[in-house]
Amino acid sequence: IKDIENVRLSKKITINNYLEFEKNRDKEKIAKFLKERFTERYISPIKNSKQKSGFAIMALSCLMIEALESFRKGWETTDKKSRKAFRSFFEYASDNNLKLGIFHKIADDFYRGVRCGLLHQAETTNGWRIMRKGVLFDESSKTINANKFLEGIEEYLDFYCQELKKSDWNDKIWKNLRNKMKAIIRNCKRGDK
Repeated sequence: IKDIENVRLSKKITINNYLEFEKNRDKEKIAKFLKERFTERYISPIKNSKQKSGFAIMALSCLMIEALESFRKGWETTDKKSRKAFRSFFEYASDNNLKLGIFHKIADDFYRGVRCGLLHQAETTNGWRIMRKGVLFDESSKTINANKFLEGIEEYLDFYCQELKKSDWNDKIWKNLRNKMKAIIRNCKRGDK
C-alpha cells in the first residue's frame, strides 16, 4: 500500500479522515469514528449473526476489552499487558458504576479462566461457564450470560466515547487515544521497505 492515507480505519473513515479530525481537534468526529470502529468489528458481527454462540460472543468481547484498554491507556500494543488490560478494564467499569464492574474483584480469575481459556484452549477453564440466559454473572456457579456481557461491553464503549467528548483535548484520555492511533497508523505501513 503506497498511499496509506486511504487505508480504511473503519467502513467510513480513512487514515486521511482521522488525521483531518485530529488536526481540527474534532472530538465529536473522533469519538463517533471510534464507536463505529468497535461496533463494526466486534459488536455487529455478533448481533447480525443468525447463529448465536455464547463462546463467540465472549471471545470477541475479550478481544474488544484488550483493544479498548489499549486506546484508553495509550498502549501501542497489549503484548505482555493482557492481564493488566483486564484488571484495568474491570476497575474502570467498577469506578464508573458500569455493569461489568461486577468482575473487578475477580479480574484475574476471569482473565485466566475466560480470556486465556477461550484463546488458548477454545474453552473456558477454572470452572467458568458461558450461557446466553440468566443474570449477567452468577458467582456461585461462575456462569456468565454472554448476551448481557455484550450489553455491558456496549455500555462501556458508550461511556468511554462520552468521556472523550466531555474531556479536554489535552487531557490524558485524549493523549492516550492519539498515541494509540499513531501506532495503528504506523502498523498500516508495510514493513518491507
